[in-house]
Amino acid sequence: MSIITLTSDIGLQDYLVGAIKGQLWQNCPGAQVMDITHQISPFNLPQATYICKGAFAYFPPKTFHIVLINLFDRKADYVLLAEHNGQYIACADNGLTTMIADGMPVRVVKLPLDKQLPKDTFSIIKRFSQAYQELQKGKDLAELGQPATDYIVKNNLQPMTGQDYIDGQIIHIDNFENVVVNITRKQFDEHRQNRPFSIFFRRDEVITQIAETYADVPEGHKLALFNAAGYLEVAINKGNAAGLFGLQGFHRDQLTSNSGYQQLSFYQTVRIIFG
Repeated sequence: MSIITLTSDIGLQDYLVGAIKGQLWQNCPGAQVMDITHQISPFNLPQATYICKGAFAYFPPKTFHIVLINLFDRKADYVLLAEHNGQYIACADNGLTTMIADGMPVRVVKLPLDKQLPKDTFSIIKRFSQAYQELQKGKDLAELGQPATDYIVKNNLQPMTGQDYIDGQIIHIDNFENVVVNITRKQFDEHRQNRPFSIFFRRDEVITQIAETYADVPEGHKLALFNAAGYLEVAINKGNAAGLFGLQGFHRDQLTSNSGYQQLSFYQTVRIIFG
């Protein structure tokens, strides 16, 4: 059975997610339609990237991932379909393709939208459904649309680094209010170079050890660990780190071209000092 996944910033407060699934089940009979999440913060591309990369890695080849994030960032007559790691990523031309792929995907095509239909979520789902059906019939990606050579390219939000520090940004807060920072274990190890370190996330809060599990500290105590996706996480064992420490997620206005590092709130930045 083939798989279609759905990821969006739509939320679950109205009919839209249910209607999208109904449309997919009508247009793609036999497909297993699965949710990744619909709780992405509106227009939050860094958070969407973190969620998608973490989830997509565990799906089998040929999975068809529909990502409905910032769907109408600009008016366009097409949507994108990319091939990455043997899977397909269907999304708007808004930069997510290269963010999820951590660079340029193997192949990307433009899927033209029907000019007779309104440019809304349902016409886009219909176009993705058509592409899915054609792939199921054995067509190659190149047969589905024109090669995309001028689509929007965006890079992942990277931590700022110096000789003795890394400054990372909070990209996700999970259901337990654990705080995920865009610093990977690899980046941490490369900059640490076996030096002692201190993780600062508030002026009076510091962590100097990396835990393996939440249970490494007593209940109610703070800790830092690298989660299953490989990213730094600040947490409290059986507590809510974000709420207790006043930490917030990353916001869209911090991605604008005139928004420099100095404008990032202290509560949105986690600093690691080495030495």
